[in-house]
Amino acid sequence: MSERSGLKFRSPLRKLMGVQIVGTGSFVPDNVVANKDLESLGCDSDWIVQRTGIRERRHAPAGMSTSDMAVVAAERALKESGVDRDEIDLLLLATLSPDRLMPATATTVQHQLGLSCGAMDLSAACSGFVYALVTAMQFVATGGCRRALVIGSDANSRVINPNDKKTYPLFGDAAGAVVLAPGSQEQGALAYTLGSDGSGTDLLGRIVGGSSKPFDPAAGNDGEWLVSMDGRAVFKWAVRLVEQCSQDVIRAADLSLDQVDWWFLHQANVRILDAAVDSLGIDRDKVVVHLDRYGNTSAGSIPLALDEMLQAGKINRGQLLLMSGFGAGLTWGTTVWRW
Repeated sequence: MSERSGLKFRSPLRKLMGVQIVGTGSFVPDNVVANKDLESLGCDSDWIVQRTGIRERRHAPAGMSTSDMAVVAAERALKESGVDRDEIDLLLLATLSPDRLMPATATTVQHQLGLSCGAMDLSAACSGFVYALVTAMQFVATGGCRRALVIGSDANSRVINPNDKKTYPLFGDAAGAVVLAPGSQEQGALAYTLGSDGSGTDLLGRIVGGSSKPFDPAAGNDGEWLVSMDGRAVFKWAVRLVEQCSQDVIRAADLSLDQVDWWFLHQANVRILDAAVDSLGIDRDKVVVHLDRYGNTSAGSIPLALDEMLQAGKINRGQLLLMSGFGAGLTWGTTVWRW
């Protein structure tokens, strides 16, 4: 149990091997928004750095949507993988900022990429990429599909309230993608866990716009369709969650913490990353960090980091990667993966 009464972070542990990532790709908009650029909104630049570790983030320009970013990241992943488009028979898009409430943004991406496959959105907020990754793995491992394209893409700047001085500076826009294919029985998830605790639903989310509270201009609730967050409660929960889930998957995989080569923890706040380093006693140099440049990119966070590390030649066959996403729902997904 977490410090907040009622919130839980225990969930079943499973193993799934025989799947590999054969290509990665990512995209960030050119538009760099530094902390000083937010001072006109009343945001204090020094406070942002001290409390979050974020110095700048990227915002999609007018006319660029979640699907646009997803398409570019996917194109790069497909090129890197060498997989023919005809071999892709499943597309999963993790996002909290879809182009439209209906239909699924994944169908737009599928069309733009010229793919002939099933395509669907997966909504698990900042846990979305790990959820989508594990879901697609099931199809590949069981022969349900030959190759799967998994994308995390979010245009957060479109759904965060710029008047919320404590939340707006945290988020940026980005997309990342991976191509999954059958692998050896030494590759894949040595252990993974997916969890949720709906008792924390009101801590982070968008209140208006769904069937329980439709958008109604006459009701004056237009501001409630933007993201709101109880930052303090979410922070405390996330710190405990990362520590517990990381230990759980490492134990389930019969590994020790120091055997993990790279830690890909969701880039929400540098203090969460620092707390994980301190509580787990892991090597800080093994924790991949890019939030100082991109902020919290939600579902794009982990695949963006994967692509940058792979392009830098820092990920090698046989290495162990721990990926952990956590966010609204409350949801979480953690896996220790052998590359």
